[in-house]
Amino acid sequence: MVNDRRFSDLQGFLSQLDGDRDLRVVEAPVRAHLEVAEIHRRVIAAGGPALLFNQVEGSDFPLATNLFGTARRAEMAFGTRPGELVKRAVEFARESMPPDLGSLWGARDLLAAGLRLGTRTVRSGPVCEVQEGEVDLSRLPVITSWPEDGGPFFTLPLVYTEDPETDVHNLGIYRMQVHDGRTTGMHWQIGKGGGFHHAVARSRREDLPVTVFLGGPPALILAAIAPLPENVPELVLASLLAGARLRKCDGPGEHPLLADAEFALTGRVPALETRPEGPFGDHYGYYSLRHEYPVFRVESVIHRRNAIYPATVVGKPRQEDFFIGDLLQDLLSPLFPMVMPAVESLWSYGETGYHSLAAAVVRQRYRREAMASAFRILGEGQLSLTKFLLVTDTAIDLRDFPRTLEHVLERTRPETDLYVFSNLSMDTLDYTGPEVNLGSKGVLLGVGDAVRTLPREFSVGEVPRGVTAVMPFCPGCLVVGGPSWKEEPEFASRLASHASVADWPLVVVTDEPQRAAASPINFLWTTFTRFEPAADIHAAKTRVTRHHLSYSAPIVIDARMKPPYPDELFCDPDTAALVTRRWNEYFPDGGVEMGDSDRAHLD
Repeated sequence: MVNDRRFSDLQGFLSQLDGDRDLRVVEAPVRAHLEVAEIHRRVIAAGGPALLFNQVEGSDFPLATNLFGTARRAEMAFGTRPGELVKRAVEFARESMPPDLGSLWGARDLLAAGLRLGTRTVRSGPVCEVQEGEVDLSRLPVITSWPEDGGPFFTLPLVYTEDPETDVHNLGIYRMQVHDGRTTGMHWQIGKGGGFHHAVARSRREDLPVTVFLGGPPALILAAIAPLPENVPELVLASLLAGARLRKCDGPGEHPLLADAEFALTGRVPALETRPEGPFGDHYGYYSLRHEYPVFRVESVIHRRNAIYPATVVGKPRQEDFFIGDLLQDLLSPLFPMVMPAVESLWSYGETGYHSLAAAVVRQRYRREAMASAFRILGEGQLSLTKFLLVTDTAIDLRDFPRTLEHVLERTRPETDLYVFSNLSMDTLDYTGPEVNLGSKGVLLGVGDAVRTLPREFSVGEVPRGVTAVMPFCPGCLVVGGPSWKEEPEFASRLASHASVADWPLVVVTDEPQRAAASPINFLWTTFTRFEPAADIHAAKTRVTRHHLSYSAPIVIDARMKPPYPDELFCDPDTAALVTRRWNEYFPDGGVEMGDSDRAHLD
């Protein structure tokens, strides 16, 4: 059973991992440029331990990675009690409103937890022990993860901002490219609180004060990632996760400091200044490209005497962010019916980068109510960035993606149940649309009773010209290999009208059919990160009925790589060879398996 101990800082968490033999200390000298990231990727691919690098060349500080890279460590970091409290709070709201004395007494544990929310001020804290005389970011072990990255990036920065007009705060994690010893980028994507605050400051022609924390209670990281409604303070959620009020103290910047952080960087983001940022190997498994982003001018660096620098590495699934994201979904899932009453359960698939695909179980008490729930989901906070949404009205385990897809395909009538909406905002990191931040969304309903028996085996002898492989992924869904998009852009459209696939409600065209069909992880990643609904959905026939595009099965998704897409992430051969050669230097006592970095958890 996972220990439900709550940790007040990063070093307490590392000590617990060390005691559990789930931390390996690397004493061999390593480079922050590419080498650390490749070690990390091989360890996480094998489900290995957290890592602490004590000798990072050119740095004055140790470096910790892979802190949350298994489901066990993620649960240990954040504990089970917050999830239990959320469930209790939902039950109380459902059953005890309006409350009476009896119900309040029964919920006294919730009231006690409420008293521990938020922050409390202390005179000083560990983060204030050392203030550097000169700002020099090169002294920090900031890692470069992939060979085409634009430079080193902070990958676990806790970026604190306040709305210039309301003082409401935001705590978010946004990558920060190191431009020089005093300046970084600030990758504020659309739909993010820090970016909203900067937009307000920019409209007033004012610089935005910013404080960046590194390390601290693990609860801060989960709270910073959580897709909370706008203006809901992340520090309140962090204190719930930590089981105590967060300690804050005064520092050199304009914001109070989180007393138990490892580092605090204070400074400003100018109103109008931008610099090119990227490329960066991102959690979609590809590079995000070079674009203009605001800059962060660092004015002070303060830290603990024995500070440890935390970092993570993202890439093809499943990486460390996957385990945090799934745990976060577990934590917040009881709240969905409170916010969206007709939505009974909701799951976003981390293998697709989370925003590429989600599925929902909704109530349908009247005809087409399911679509009202779909609109509600697509209008809710960061869920509004969802690219494709599967919807059913039957209780089903949404984490079981093949069963969920099969269930929907048994019930869908594409003529009326498939919706494609064009010219909408899209996740900044998804490059399948016509331009950055712009794309489309798709909704597929599968409600009511089954309307078809799904085929399970492909047995048709004749296949269309150019087909190289045909194999089922699950009942009703066929994976087809064929010519590349460059060789024949219209292949998916031609395939949709061929008699050989007429009985299959869903067909996916891919460059890698064997890989895509090998496992749910593979299928999710190779399909939903490589198509955009408006451009890449084809059907046997499409007609306009009452201003609705009516699609006749089969529905064909073109998930081939297209020319504008960025490159898939791979380690460079020299770094791969270096890490292979030095593996026994890193782990002289053995016991740490060397996984496949380029494959990650894909089959």
